[in-house]
Amino acid sequence: MSETAPAPRLAVRKTYKLYIGGAFPRSESGRSYAVTDHKDRFLANAAMASRKDARDAVSAARKAVAGWSGATAYNRGQVLYRVAELLEGRRSQFIAEVRAAEGLGARAAETVVDAAIDRWVWYAGWADKISQVRGAANPVAGPYYNFSVAEATGVAAVLAPQDSSLLGFVSVVAPAVVSGNTVIAVASESRPLPAVTLSEVLATSDVPGGVINILTGRTAEIAPWLASHMDVNAIDLTGAADDAADDLAEAAADNLKRVVRPRSADGDWTGSPSLHRMHAYLETKTVWHPTGT
Repeated sequence: MSETAPAPRLAVRKTYKLYIGGAFPRSESGRSYAVTDHKDRFLANAAMASRKDARDAVSAARKAVAGWSGATAYNRGQVLYRVAELLEGRRSQFIAEVRAAEGLGARAAETVVDAAIDRWVWYAGWADKISQVRGAANPVAGPYYNFSVAEATGVAAVLAPQDSSLLGFVSVVAPAVVSGNTVIAVASESRPLPAVTLSEVLATSDVPGGVINILTGRTAEIAPWLASHMDVNAIDLTGAADDAADDLAEAAADNLKRVVRPRSADGDWTGSPSLHRMHAYLETKTVWHPTGT
């Protein structure tokens, strides 16, 4: 008597969600959009964040500022290094996702993923060093000590590059968060899946909920609300379309946001990592103290 062949197994499809406050909500609007590979073949449906989702992300980021900026710089470095360890552990998954998203060969995708991991480590290593480079003891004419100390700006909105699924995302998020800022990151609209997988890494790491929040969807729809939001202190326009960047910068100027625009080689994420992007999210506090007391 012949045995019946088993039915082919159906793979468990992944549900891609937003990452807000350490949790994975669906968009409150219930909307999603199709993500395709470089040959326009369907990969998955990603959540399409709304204005309400952006507000929720800002609220979560604001609640996390005090704890994250108040942590010791050494501790922040340890926490961010742990993210790199988990990225390394899921290296093969990221390589597969980057290949699908960007149409790269195996060797090229490995290079991109390794560069993203190494770049995360590079920025994590600056957590307890950036204040020494940015700070100073200032000479004054009088019986005082005068110190300049670097402090986090607060809540930063980051528009990730549209043409990079992972390396570009890491390149704009890591320098904002390392010095104690919290972040709302809008992933590449057409290549969001590696960023969503990175959110799973963050959720299983030691990064507190709300420190990094990740939205997927239409950058052109989300960005204006982040630029004009009164509780966002800085915005990186790297992923904004050229014809929208000026309008976003103007909206940000209405409430005195810091605006990061990659107009030079030093500020462009495609170059080597530098102090420029970290400095963009720092404020300088000057402290006076009388001598002899």
